[in-house]
Amino acid sequence: MPAPVIYVDADACPVKAEVEKVAERHGIVVTYVSNGGLRPSRDPMIRNVVVSKGADAADDWIVENARANDVVVTADIPLAARTVALGAHVLGPTGRPFTLETIGMAVAMRDLKQHLRETGESRGYNAAFTPKDRSNFLGELDRILRRALKSVTPD
Repeated sequence: MPAPVIYVDADACPVKAEVEKVAERHGIVVTYVSNGGLRPSRDPMIRNVVVSKGADAADDWIVENARANDVVVTADIPLAARTVALGAHVLGPTGRPFTLETIGMAVAMRDLKQHLRETGESRGYNAAFTPKDRSNFLGELDRILRRALKSVTPD
């Protein structure tokens, strides 16, 4: 199995600096995928992919390129479900891992919240991103990368 790559659903991702910090420590390539607005990096381990403005263009690109044992960082539950199905390690920006065991409930809760917003039962406010979320993300990303690197077989 080749070395893992980190794919970041980069539009509005609050943990880009954290991803780069952990990836650098482990020597892992990071690929940011976005509809635009990415700052170029001189770091050869950082790749920026700009996709068309389509609704799910970034998600589709990640799904087409991610493999089993890669790491995907996203807050997008449908994208998380699609990449978990590929065998990728998937992590939300708050440090919440999405796995085969947890993704069904995450999808169900997303659908319920969307229904409540559509019916006016909920205003759909998201919790603020906190320093604790950032810390949880750093720890969980490091743990996931260590596990992914243990799965790598020499070519």
